[in-house]
Formats: sequence, C-alpha cells, structure tokens
Amino acid sequence: MPIEPDQQQLETIAARAAEDSSPIVMLNLNRYADRSEYTKYMAVAGIKLQEIGATVLWHANASDTFIGTGDDDYDEVLAVWYPSRSAFLEFTSDPRILAAFEHRRAGLERAAIICCESGPEAKLTAFE
Repeated sequence: MPIEPDQQQLETIAARAAEDSSPIVMLNLNRYADRSEYTKYMAVAGIKLQEIGATVLWHANASDTFIGTGDDDYDEVLAVWYPSRSAFLEFTSDPRILAAFEHRRAGLERAAIICCESGPEAKLTAFE
C-alpha cells in the first residue's frame, strides 16, 4: 500500500499550486506499522508546519470502519490546514522533512492524503 505520492500526483499538485493560491486542508489517514517511528517524523513536521503558517485543525484516533473494507482500516485521522498548495509543497520539499521521511516510512503501513478545498482561515467549518 502506498505511503508516498507517485510522480503523477506530485505533478498534479504542483500544476494546481501554480494556478491556485487558495488555502487547502490535507486529510491524512494513517495506518501504523510503528507509531513511535511516526512520532519522530511528526516532531520535525510540527516545527515546519509552524514555520509555513500551517496548523493541525483536528486529530483523532480511528477505531472502527463502518463502511469499507479491511483496506480502509486506519489508526489515525488528521486534518492539516495549509495557506496554499505552494506552502504544502514547501513543506514536503524541506530538507529536514526529507531527512525525517525515513521515520515516516518506518512508521506507516499505509496512508492516504486527500486534498480538500478550504476557507481563508485555519478553522473547522460547519456543513452547508
């Protein structure tokens, strides 16, 4: 199962970043192989998130999959707000993040990250 984007996914977000500077929320779904390794990655990631003005909006441990298959079982869900796709790309290309990716790789069994449109502020919004 994937834990990193493929080349097409990288090209897609880079192309969108060039034409759209609006904020986004990245919905992270994580299944852990070794959560302590992932925690080492997040220690570095948290610093970079602050530097670029991004923030974790919401975090929860996942328990049960109500609709889906075994491939849809995750341990954690995070919603991370970024001021733009360019800020997200700055995050993912930072040398400290790239160095910490060894802990992310060791920590995750699988992951999904879904890019969502967001409002201008780093806050949760109600369903409209």
